[in-house]
Amino acid sequence: MKLQIETPAYFVDVNGLGLDKVEPTPEGGLRIGALVRNTDLAADARVRKDYTVLSRVLLASVSGQLRNKATTAGNLLQRTRCPYFYDTAQACNKRQPGSGCSALDGVNRQLAVIGGSEACIATHPGDMAVAMRVPDATVETVDAAGAGRSIPMAEFHRLPGDNPQAEAALRLGELISAVTRPKPVAGTHVYHT
Repeated sequence: MKLQIETPAYFVDVNGLGLDKVEPTPEGGLRIGALVRNTDLAADARVRKDYTVLSRVLLASVSGQLRNKATTAGNLLQRTRCPYFYDTAQACNKRQPGSGCSALDGVNRQLAVIGGSEACIATHPGDMAVAMRVPDATVETVDAAGAGRSIPMAEFHRLPGDNPQAEAALRLGELISAVTRPKPVAGTHVYHT
């Protein structure tokens, strides 16, 4: 938005919705609110003990300044992008559907090897999504009518296919309320490193 690449018509402040807590689930897992800051999540004693991979990913991926501002939902909803997305003189199907993908024939050494398509080869910039996928986390959503649904993390992010601007399985008017992590399995390397 700072570069005028995206210019949304509206902003909605969701900070007052109370989605900033990490709570235990009845099954022994964790429910991580959409607005939990990465710093708070990485420092949570339960996350550090039972979800070590997530804690380490959060601490290693960005600076402390970004961790203090970045949220769980914001992290998962980062735009999949490449340098061509930012260059408005170049074709980008994410920025302008149907315009083409300049990265396909351009400098693309660090772009998608798996999960790309003829329409887009950008990569998702976040590490949190991978750390949430490992234990089969679930994304909880809510819409304007208050109806909720659960989306398995494995189905949350979409491959680009012919429609690369559709990056997540969210419906129009829906927002992430939390991410639920299942109970850790003792003795497995999925949760402990």
